[in-house]
Amino acid sequence: MTTIYGEVAAGFEPVREAFAANFAQHGDIGAAVCVYQYGRPVVDLWGGVADPETDRSWTRDTLQLVYSATKGATATAAHMLAERGALGLDAPVAKYWPEFAANGKADIPVRWLLSHQAGLITLDQPVPLNEALAWHPMAAALAAQRPQWTPGTAHGYHGRTWGWLVGEVIRRVSGRTPGRFFADEIAAPLGLDFFIGLPADQRDRVSRMVYQRPAIDLTTVPAESVPEELREQVAAWRDPESLSNRAYAVTDPAAIDFDSPEVQAAELPASNGIGTAHALARMYAALIGEVDGVRLLTSETLASAAKEQASGKDQVMLIPSRFSSGYMLPTETNPMIGPNSFGHTGRGGSLGFADPEQGIAFGYAMNNIIGGLDDLRATSLVDAVRKSLA
Repeated sequence: MTTIYGEVAAGFEPVREAFAANFAQHGDIGAAVCVYQYGRPVVDLWGGVADPETDRSWTRDTLQLVYSATKGATATAAHMLAERGALGLDAPVAKYWPEFAANGKADIPVRWLLSHQAGLITLDQPVPLNEALAWHPMAAALAAQRPQWTPGTAHGYHGRTWGWLVGEVIRRVSGRTPGRFFADEIAAPLGLDFFIGLPADQRDRVSRMVYQRPAIDLTTVPAESVPEELREQVAAWRDPESLSNRAYAVTDPAAIDFDSPEVQAAELPASNGIGTAHALARMYAALIGEVDGVRLLTSETLASAAKEQASGKDQVMLIPSRFSSGYMLPTETNPMIGPNSFGHTGRGGSLGFADPEQGIAFGYAMNNIIGGLDDLRATSLVDAVRKSLA
């Protein structure tokens, strides 16, 4: 039985029960969950093992890499610049980044980068990983790249490239790297334990990730045995030239070791944010209201930031997806709390989101990277929040 630490306000006991069940039934090894309601924490829980190799316990201060849940933090930085008048979301990217105009991209607006409509999901020539981690070579390669579809006519999840694309705009406009901007303008005012580019002195606080293989690898079974509703996706996974695969093959080598000190220290604003569940929830709480005197966006800016920009079949994931200008919006498989929610998931199950109507902000981080339809952990926690509200 895993000991659960932390606090739960009266009425939110179902979240504690669901969190304990995640360890007992759904595979959590080390994890934390936090919920804010109207600017105050009502759930702040953690438990389990941060490093199975050393048996180091997960504590209140354990940091966890949250993969693409990072995109919500980076999108927030872009909207702060827009609110200040420094960045126009409907202005051409090339206004701020002139080199980006190459290969027919002169008219692509910043908003299409944020909402995965630019068609820049991959590169004709992958960039060596050490150069990609150094930032500028990857930004230059994307500036020169031709889109994979006519921008604005379709959308597809820019899983890796999104961070360099949006991050370079932030850098050009603010004069600071996206990680530095986040640290100065978001993390510092709110006291967040969250980093895009991990400082060396924080390395010992980071958990070690465990990667769980799926019970059945559908790419190895005969095509006729694959469930019909999954056949298109599985066929894409089997094809190295599919957009589904090429979207994650923008570096050489394509595989990135996110546990390595070099990767964690670099700034990958799409995928290597490292922090606590509490920090995720607190950031989203400050998006929808005031937290200890700090609010990140006005209600008018937030309404624009969370407005749907793209929906329907995703050209990369090959399933329905919905995006605002940088945030994921609720779908059948990721309903969040309700139709007004916005946020972002991360590979393996991490999740951060807010719902302005309910006054709820949520963060969940864990080190057992499962993901897929069989992963019920985040869903069960969100269901428990919904039950608590009811």
